[in-house]
Amino acid sequence: MIAWAPVFHFYQPPTQFPAVLKKICHESYRPLIELLSEFDRARATVNINGSLTQMLLDCGGQDVVSGLRRLADSGRIELLGSAMYHPILPLIPEREIVRQIELNHATNRRAFGDVYAPRGFFPPELAYDATVATAAVNTGHRWILTSGIACATDWPVSVVHRIDGFPDLAVLFRDDIVSNRISFKSIDGFGFIDHLRSLGRAQSSTYVVTAMDAETFGHHVTDWERLFLAHVYAQFDSELDRVELGIQQRVDLAAQHRQILAEPAPRGRELRVVTATELLDLFPAGATTTPRPSSWSTSGEDLVRGVPYPLWKDPSNHVQALLWRHLQVCLELVDLATRTAVPEGRPYADIARGLLDRALHSCQFWWASRRPMWDLNMVERGLAEQRAVVLNAMKALTMSKAQSACRQTADDRYAIAEDLGRRVRRQLLAA
Repeated sequence: MIAWAPVFHFYQPPTQFPAVLKKICHESYRPLIELLSEFDRARATVNINGSLTQMLLDCGGQDVVSGLRRLADSGRIELLGSAMYHPILPLIPEREIVRQIELNHATNRRAFGDVYAPRGFFPPELAYDATVATAAVNTGHRWILTSGIACATDWPVSVVHRIDGFPDLAVLFRDDIVSNRISFKSIDGFGFIDHLRSLGRAQSSTYVVTAMDAETFGHHVTDWERLFLAHVYAQFDSELDRVELGIQQRVDLAAQHRQILAEPAPRGRELRVVTATELLDLFPAGATTTPRPSSWSTSGEDLVRGVPYPLWKDPSNHVQALLWRHLQVCLELVDLATRTAVPEGRPYADIARGLLDRALHSCQFWWASRRPMWDLNMVERGLAEQRAVVLNAMKALTMSKAQSACRQTADDRYAIAEDLGRRVRRQLLAA
């Protein structure tokens, strides 16, 4: 048996423009849901961050949420746990990690109902370290997905490893090479099926986990849900002769690939598409291992440099450094405001707390990475959310009865935040 577990990650930043979100729904989310409904044996594992779920409900995307719920009800997809506003979890305090996971669960549970009962955990950007494993276990998850580069032992193809120190937490490793080839259109559906078949010649049972942004299909790569996924899912539905692409043409499978697909799989080596949790039932437990701190954008060179999360916190990136220092001030001010707020100032402290949840999102750092992503306005929108945290926390503190030392600390932090904000803007203007 060769088992393929595809994972699709649905996410847009909380600062995304509504017009862009509507475009993505039209180009990607709705066609992908339609495709998964079309093939009887289609299976997928889906992560949708709670912030996107709420944005869809607020911006005319209710049908996307209901479509995913329908697919989950039918067993075609399973839904994963994650963090509400897509922060890079290893880079924020552990209490914030747990809060983000709990907010995510509450939001998606309201939207999807009882069908939202995640057993697997998807760290945003697959950014992993041991604190993420701790939080995943403490919030009731059975397994966690990490990048392939996180694998520090023999590559698991027929067993599912557990994480050292967490005997009840399984770890699945994304096949980074194959996933990236799919994402960047350097392999087609035929080539992917060939790849799966070739794995079956090596041993009787093996599995592959691919993971990529859901927006890959239709938004990043036009019609890729039809040109790639439809061809692959058709194999599992035994529709070998033709695939209806739905893009004004019908395409015959190439003769050499038709022969490959029509050839019966060796006994005991049939192709199966499964949800990720099914892998834990299909394959035995392997060894315990300690995954490397990393993300799905981390290279070997990054690990050598000691930079496990390079697109979000690279020591050589001055804008990122300033943003992280500003965010640390936000955390400190919210803590002070929450602890010292008086009744009349409590609403401002609560607003600051809620805004901080949003301000932790990863995209402001990603857009400042210059690898090669750079967008002055998306960085500024992230900074603006952080500044709103500072404003409301300081308003609560000015109304509080905190001791003079605490007030002085708050004033100092406010001055630092103002300076950091100016320095970020100077960097943006100079870039």
